Amino acid sequence: MTTFKSSVAAYDALLGDAATRAVRFLHDLQERAVRPSPAAIADLAAFGGSLPEGPSDPATVLALLDDIGSPATQGSAGPRFFGWVIGGSLPVTVGANWLATAWDQNAGLWAVSPVASAVEEVALSWLLDLLDLPRASAGAFTTGATMANFTCLAAARHALLAREGWDVEAEGLFGAPPVNVVVGAEAHPSLTKALGMLGFGRSRVITVPVDSEGRMLAADLPDVRGPTLICAQAGNVNTGAIDPMGDICAWARARGAWVHVDGAFGLWAAAAPTRKHLVAGIADADSWATDAHKWLNVPYDSGVAIVRDAGALRASMSVSASYLPQGERREPVDYTPELSRRARGIEIYAAIRTLGRSGVADMIERCCRHARRFADGLQAAGYAVLNDVQLNQVLVSFGDAAETERVIATIQEDGTCFCGGTVWQEHTAMRISVSSWATTEEDVERSLEAMIRCAGARAS
Repeated sequence: MTTFKSSVAAYDALLGDAATRAVRFLHDLQERAVRPSPAAIADLAAFGGSLPEGPSDPATVLALLDDIGSPATQGSAGPRFFGWVIGGSLPVTVGANWLATAWDQNAGLWAVSPVASAVEEVALSWLLDLLDLPRASAGAFTTGATMANFTCLAAARHALLAREGWDVEAEGLFGAPPVNVVVGAEAHPSLTKALGMLGFGRSRVITVPVDSEGRMLAADLPDVRGPTLICAQAGNVNTGAIDPMGDICAWARARGAWVHVDGAFGLWAAAAPTRKHLVAGIADADSWATDAHKWLNVPYDSGVAIVRDAGALRASMSVSASYLPQGERREPVDYTPELSRRARGIEIYAAIRTLGRSGVADMIERCCRHARRFADGLQAAGYAVLNDVQLNQVLVSFGDAAETERVIATIQEDGTCFCGGTVWQEHTAMRISVSSWATTEEDVERSLEAMIRCAGARAS
């Protein structure tokens, strides 16, 4: 029988090999094609086959994952991936992730993992300071913005119905007073999904028109009465535009409405001195959802839900059972949908501790400058930039829909960088999302040259 002690050498060798392979993968991202080749994708068939009848050598399994899997990855962890709003991972957060994985902590309860609970408390307080949100707010660490929106909206549901004398956690929505839900015409589908999961309905909403940048038109907000939830957006997924938060919050205060902000990436403008004016008034909202795996550049998955009314969040999420030890400390399980979850706050702590306020601000500002350079370079080359580039999003048209789609496909096949397509306000466009700490001016110029070269090429 193999004992733990007799397997230590093999264990150490396996983890050492894993670290070596991971570091090599990250180094290779600098020069490899950003998009995986058709051959690499075809090789994924090697993962298949019948269920193994017996054990396999762990080192062989790890080698298979690396040899077949690594070439088939999108280069989203590298410096020239602009396809979606996907950040890379700061080196310290990769290391913190590895360490936290080795710890293998269940972050649901203080008694189960004092270190996860303590570090997450600090990380949350730093986030509130960094984003200049009400310091007494409660928070939760989630998988991403979809669950962060869900968590915040559950707190809103509790608070709005409690004011009407309805205990939604106990009684559900059967017979509950109706809640008005107001959204912008370009609300992100993750918000719509969260509304559906909470029983508000995906289409049972009041939709407010938006302007040419996708911002909600405050003048068109409805004159509603009764329990009301309004969902604003900080960072339109196409343009980066931010709803007029001050006007929306003033409208809400006059009606006793709850304002929720879907700020998956745009909320981070609050951390950058030259962009903070874009989110003026956002601290007057009642809840905020964001992602750390976007602009804070920590590994997937990492979202954050923040709620001004800590009691409402706790009432909507708390759980109790005789076997779950609960003490006087903050119990993470009372603020998140999950009971068992990984310690996501560890990487957030590592990122903020390493960067500090000025480092986070510089990272946001740098991405915005890179986006502006893309816009200026493409305009100078004769192509149409369709949005007012104020954050990290650039929309460019290379002509009609067919030509724009051809250019996008050519750029992706070229492999120097990766950009995706979108249809925004009836315009087919290429979207450039600059979100990675690793992107340098050299990466921008190299990618810009490739974009212009591919746009000028014509199919034979």
